[in-house]
Amino acid sequence: MSPPFAIVHRVRIDEVDAAGVVFFPRYFGWCHDAMAGLLESLEGGYASLLTRRSIGLPTVHAEADYVAPLRFGDDAGIALTVDAIGVSSCTMAFRISRIADAVRIATVRHVVVLTELPAMRSRPIDDDVRALFERHRATL
Repeated sequence: MSPPFAIVHRVRIDEVDAAGVVFFPRYFGWCHDAMAGLLESLEGGYASLLTRRSIGLPTVHAEADYVAPLRFGDDAGIALTVDAIGVSSCTMAFRISRIADAVRIATVRHVVVLTELPAMRSRPIDDDVRALFERHRATL
């Protein structure tokens, strides 16, 4: 298996609900942050992809399985691997774990489509983006 791209996120007070656990949609934001971090290694980073190259990666499908809670102050490790690469789409898998005890918290799958932003239509994945995805591709 290729190495995952990983980030750490410390749970903030504004991310927990009245029950004292992370509100479920926050996980999707963290996964987007991991994807953005991955794209930072491209020339000019993620911002350049959006602003100079006018390429976006909108989500066309997302799903999550939640196993255990996170609370305010917990450090979450978010490991991203690429499950599949199509002509214009990419399926990413995110494994979220609590760093203190390595407990798996959630698994998220996220499908994005490389998109020409002005026209909002799909386009083939650029070579540099494809190469980046390939470096983090999961193999069975």
